[in-house]
Amino acid sequence: MSRSEKAIFTNMCMITYEDKILVQDRKNKDWPGITFPGGHVEEKESFVKSVIREVKEETGLSIKNPILCGIKQFQTKEEERYIVLFYKASQFEGELRSSEEGEVFFISRADLTNYVLAEDFEQMIEVFESEDLSECYYHKSGGEWKLGLL
Repeated sequence: MSRSEKAIFTNMCMITYEDKILVQDRKNKDWPGITFPGGHVEEKESFVKSVIREVKEETGLSIKNPILCGIKQFQTKEEERYIVLFYKASQFEGELRSSEEGEVFFISRADLTNYVLAEDFEQMIEVFESEDLSECYYHKSGGEWKLGLL
């Protein structure tokens, strides 16, 4: 049995400023709605450098000292493990601007549920904010994929 498998690495970053969080209203038809900025890790790219690059591309902001705070994983239809590394950042500079990925803007954390959220984003934010959780994962139960939090 092989110990290796195909995997896709991505990232997502929760950027905070005072009592606000930066959100992105994604235009992607496969996963639309409010979420955090992020994207794919390029081949041989550092995970930290990838989240800094993706945030810059999608928001115009240069984040500093992103902290890994969790992970999400699931299997694709092609049997690849899809991994999303969750980061937090509160230090940044630059001018906020939207991209083709979607509009970006700061909102009060309390107002988050007033928006149409991307699928499973509410559960993902639990991991971003929890001291006791570190993973969102999908597992099969009764023949169906279920989201669990650890």
